[in-house]
Amino acid sequence: MITRVWGLSVAILFATVVLLSFFAYEIPTALWWLFSIVAFGGTAVFVFQQGMTFYVIRRLFEAAFAVLVIATLTFILLRVLPGGPFDSDKALPPEVMANLAAKYNLDAPLFQQYLDYIGGLLRGDLGQSYKYISRDITSIISESLPNSIQLGVYALLVSYLIGIPMGVFAGWKPNSAVDVSCMTFAISGIALPSFLVAPIFILIFVKTLGWFEPALWEGPAYYVLPMLVLGIRPAAVIARLTRASVLEVIHSDYIRTAKAKGLAARTILFKHVLRNSLIPVLSLSGPLAAAILTGSFVIEQIFAIPGVAKHLVLSVSNRDYPLILGATLVFSLFLIVANLITDILTAIVDPRVKMS
Repeated sequence: MITRVWGLSVAILFATVVLLSFFAYEIPTALWWLFSIVAFGGTAVFVFQQGMTFYVIRRLFEAAFAVLVIATLTFILLRVLPGGPFDSDKALPPEVMANLAAKYNLDAPLFQQYLDYIGGLLRGDLGQSYKYISRDITSIISESLPNSIQLGVYALLVSYLIGIPMGVFAGWKPNSAVDVSCMTFAISGIALPSFLVAPIFILIFVKTLGWFEPALWEGPAYYVLPMLVLGIRPAAVIARLTRASVLEVIHSDYIRTAKAKGLAARTILFKHVLRNSLIPVLSLSGPLAAAILTGSFVIEQIFAIPGVAKHLVLSVSNRDYPLILGATLVFSLFLIVANLITDILTAIVDPRVKMS
């Protein structure tokens, strides 16, 4: 009972934050604090009660080690690849190149550069950009990260709100017209790439109908198309997985028992089938977050969204080492945290799952 009340409270607060953000209202600080306390405090209590404390601590140490490995490999790869951050078609004088190398500590031995970078990373200092003069990486990422988080959250919600109902109804009525229609959408959503769907949506909903805005990130009219385009592919994957899970659940013994007792079809579907069918979908949330993050690279470019993915793409072409490292670490940290949250949510939804 307590777990249900806590889950409902988190869902209501989360929905409130998302709606206020979507309609461009300022979110009160008190609401942020309340959401953080309820969400993280409740999670901590649940983790302790389920005996998952050491599991979570171990995962956090593994996450820290993974971030260190990613930072090290990215650092080495950037130094091994041919070319440098200040190479251009018109070669700079040797004196200028020497001054630039001295300013950014590129003339130091490679191992010393690595130690300096890791030391700055431990202090929370990601360094200064080579291309954005006198700007540190932390400020660049902090300005663009909220837009990327908004886009990712909206797209994730779209994928669940579209994919789960489609998969449930398709699995509940297999081989029907609803099933065929839903699976046609799912196959199309998986097959069509985002860079093809985006121009089609712009042509239909912007140029022809005039409903939404084609680019930038300045309000609800600007949010709809990017989040739909980014959410369609994950929604198709969720729909197929949900359908397969529903088909497996409806042939279970307890579902046959529920039907034998004379329970209404709606009760069986929403009370017994749906909950157990969502466990595989929930387990997919971690990889799904990865798919949405990698897909946002293309979407942010097409719709001119000032997000972190855009900076990462530009930093690679500019050979901006600190910005590449900073953006890579941000995305890696998001994926690691998403997988950890997925594991905890799986334990909450499915009491059979015990991690210790």
